[in-house]
Amino acid sequence: MELKGIYVPLVTPFAADGGVALDALEKLAYELLDAGAAGLVALGTTGEPAALTAGERDAVVDVAAAVCAARGAQLIVGASGGDTRATAESLAALGARVPGAAAALVTVPAFVRPGEAGTVAHFRELAASSPLPLVVYHIPYRTGQQLSAAALREIAAIEGVVGVKYATGGLDQAAAELLADAPDGFAFLTGEDAFLAPMLALGAAGGILASAHLATARFVELAQAWRVGDVESARVLGHRLTGLAVAAFAAPNPAVTKGVLHALGRIPTPDVRLPLLPAGRAEVEAALALVSGLDHQGGASADR
Repeated sequence: MELKGIYVPLVTPFAADGGVALDALEKLAYELLDAGAAGLVALGTTGEPAALTAGERDAVVDVAAAVCAARGAQLIVGASGGDTRATAESLAALGARVPGAAAALVTVPAFVRPGEAGTVAHFRELAASSPLPLVVYHIPYRTGQQLSAAALREIAAIEGVVGVKYATGGLDQAAAELLADAPDGFAFLTGEDAFLAPMLALGAAGGILASAHLATARFVELAQAWRVGDVESARVLGHRLTGLAVAAFAAPNPAVTKGVLHALGRIPTPDVRLPLLPAGRAEVEAALALVSGLDHQGGASADR
């Protein structure tokens, strides 16, 4: 499974009665793919999976899978578990639910901090039984577990591991080392929205980006500009999208993104579920102004 381009981790829209607005989710998913996204991520952190019931999680996956199948797009689904055995059970259940064109996004073990050797063993065990290819979600400021470039290379060599969502808070030494000599068949996808441009410049395959909900075609345009070597356009557009990404994370994700989507009439409410709180009006308006500015400025080529 080759992963390349911009993937959008779907928000979970809520209706006025508090339930999941599946019709709005379906419409949003089609909009994102029709704007050029390579695929969708269901039940990523942006989708608030921990706040959903098991039935709601299944319904979200079913909608995302159907839309991706209809558009011939790739689907990545978050799989969780407190330990290796529970995660393997989650992967088995997921494999029975989604089509073969899907991959599973699996977070580096959180809280227990098993060390690099334990983390490698965890993914080796999962890959041996998983019915789906695995994308490693490396986000140490949530998990507490750092990984070196050497450990990531060891994980990348495991059969059935196809990529990493790399979200370490910025562009760090391990990312530079890994991208300087990227493992074959292993996709480096940044999960740090504000660092998409420099990661693409170093050779990242793309990104899994919550802020891409708000300007999907422009994020796709940026990835394509780097891919063809149009550095001038890529730099100009990259600076603009970095500003939008920073604004989208001015409150805990996905509060600002949901606020903007609601203001644009794309989802029925801006609601998130506790312990998250909705974004403030100023935060939403700041991001909305940047989205509007991107719409009015047209393509990056207009600035050359």
